[in-house]
Amino acid sequence: MTHPDDHQDDHQDIRDAVAKLCAKFPGDYWRELDRERAYPTKFVQALTASGFLAILIPEAYGGSGLDIRAAVAVMEEIHKAGCNGAACHAQMYTMGTVLRHGSDAQKTAFLPKIASGELRLQAFGVTEPGSGTNTLGLRTTAVRQPDGSYVVNGQKVWTSRAEHSDLMVLLARTTPKDKVQKRTEGLSVFLVDMREAKGNGLEIKPIRTMINHATTEIFFDNLRIPGESLIGEEGKGFRYILDGMNAERILIAAECIGDARWFIRKATDYANERQVFERPIGQNQGIQFPIAECYAASEAAALMLGKAAAKFDAGEPCGAEANMAKYLASEASWRAADMCMQTHGGFAFAEEYDIERKFRETRLYRIAPISNNFVLSFLAEHVLGLPRSY
Repeated sequence: MTHPDDHQDDHQDIRDAVAKLCAKFPGDYWRELDRERAYPTKFVQALTASGFLAILIPEAYGGSGLDIRAAVAVMEEIHKAGCNGAACHAQMYTMGTVLRHGSDAQKTAFLPKIASGELRLQAFGVTEPGSGTNTLGLRTTAVRQPDGSYVVNGQKVWTSRAEHSDLMVLLARTTPKDKVQKRTEGLSVFLVDMREAKGNGLEIKPIRTMINHATTEIFFDNLRIPGESLIGEEGKGFRYILDGMNAERILIAAECIGDARWFIRKATDYANERQVFERPIGQNQGIQFPIAECYAASEAAALMLGKAAAKFDAGEPCGAEANMAKYLASEASWRAADMCMQTHGGFAFAEEYDIERKFRETRLYRIAPISNNFVLSFLAEHVLGLPRSY
């Protein structure tokens, strides 16, 4: 049977290759990991070996040098296949901070090794317990020493994949808030070598959550890092971080579209196969309409995702589109998840169907990497010109 989401696009060859790879990691692989809260090492290694995680790294540094629409195809197909890319998606976009704002020496030293998988750059240390989405309120400090090094003190939370990463992009305050002219100044970005830092002022504590997301909190206690760890100019870090968030939003939206299509296909197949009162349950409009509504919502979100990706690739401002894509896609995937649960009834709660796992996983994206309420506030203030609400 042909499903409506089986459309062609410019990267169909990538989609086909990703789908073929994902077929080697069926539901039982993910169920076992979910039970143990284990990291999908073999899956990440397979993606790395195939070059998919280096798709945005320029060819000069060992990557594929493709556009973000190619990366969208990768992440969407991973989730559409029933797999999960959260264990490694940051390997795609976090390197963008180094690529766009790092020195030639930093790019030469790190990007080829990130592209090959020799180094993992998956940890992104921004959020703190006391600041949440108020990035400008963070308290982690990096104080410059006479020898040019920095000493870092503070705490980060929800820093995912820190236990499975060699490098971390860290946002820290280098100038006290009361000594800057603008709220956005005084923050700097560092590329921290976690291999050297662990046990020398950096402590990682796992946070067990309702999904297998390998997230942690990190404590910095007089961690000394070399001056060469600084990315770009000191005090300009907030702009650098914002610069990379559009790619993050776009790729998260792609994951959500993949999830939505997985749920819709799962529900459609079940509705056609499940017989009650000697006819398929899909013959009932009470089953048909919710599936159709979810399909319409997911296709609309996919169009916004395509617009955001196209503007990103063209080098045009796309903050509004990237945020709207993330918002619409995460809402569509959650709606599809709930519909799929309802379509399957009691069977949806059975582990073997994978629905309850994917249901838990896709719920995250209405909150992370940014709350959808915060997206609405952004649109209200910066796009519609409404008064600031916080």
